[in-house]
Amino acid sequence: MADFTNGFWDMYIVVLTLLGIAGCGILLYSQAKVKLAKDKDGKIGTTGHTWDEDLTELNTPMPRWWMWLFYITIIFALAYLFLYPGLGTYAGKLGWKSSGQYQAELKQAESEYGPLFAQYQKQDLKKVAADPKAHAIGQRLFLTYCAQCHGSDARGNKGFPNLTDNDWLFGGAPETIKQTILHGRVGVMPPMGAALGSDKEVENVAHYVLSLSGSTADPIKAVFGKGKFGACMACHSAGGTGNQAIGAPNLSDKVWLFGGSAETIMETIRKGRNATMPAFEDFLGDAKVHVLAAYVWSLSNDVNAPESSPNPPAPAPAVAATTAAAE
Repeated sequence: MADFTNGFWDMYIVVLTLLGIAGCGILLYSQAKVKLAKDKDGKIGTTGHTWDEDLTELNTPMPRWWMWLFYITIIFALAYLFLYPGLGTYAGKLGWKSSGQYQAELKQAESEYGPLFAQYQKQDLKKVAADPKAHAIGQRLFLTYCAQCHGSDARGNKGFPNLTDNDWLFGGAPETIKQTILHGRVGVMPPMGAALGSDKEVENVAHYVLSLSGSTADPIKAVFGKGKFGACMACHSAGGTGNQAIGAPNLSDKVWLFGGSAETIMETIRKGRNATMPAFEDFLGDAKVHVLAAYVWSLSNDVNAPESSPNPPAPAPAVAATTAAAE
């Protein structure tokens, strides 16, 4: 209601709503007072509708209980509009607001589930990922907030990364995934058509890019394109293996965010690409993101795999083995 630009629309809604309710009441009252004409035998006639040869509709008034039900509905509508907002900018006698209701429900949910999320927040992300209860909570969070872009199976779509293939633009470590969800990411591929030159040069580079991943490419065009690929190396590296520090994709693994055909790659080179992952820190908070990040990490990793030791035991001295063999 605060979106009204002037008082006219406020009054327009008030008048229109009250006139509509009053009109329903007047129509109902007037129809209840109509005296029905009777035929020469003193019986109430029909509406004139006849079907299935001899079925007719009697021209009788609506039942009293039904009429009073309409009256009660009108009274309820007026009482509701008096107590709750619904007439322009009138806030209602009770002062109820949908935003206030939302905040109250949010506070209740926080008091009920906050301790559970706080408990997981103290744990390592990999430990949270291995917890079946946390996994189920993370899955529900994912289906609510992430499935719209990445799909309910997390396999992504054109322009939205597949989260199950262990191929990460900005890194797939648990903490990196959490940072991505908390703060979002912006991926920018600038248009490079002008820098490369003609459309022929763009096509040659596209075939060289295809050759990096072993995809079908014209070998002659790829040779010519290799010389121009220098303009791409600053982001994608000399071997096209990408750079997770800036989210530059690996071009040598056959994983394509926007498509891997020669035409699509040429379009990407000519026009560039922009992709934005929104930040969820303010909306979900760190504790929920912690559980969500653990779930996302589990989609491409074995959560029950043993941790590799950073300091593996040293092999037994050769002299000891020799001594044992002699014995």
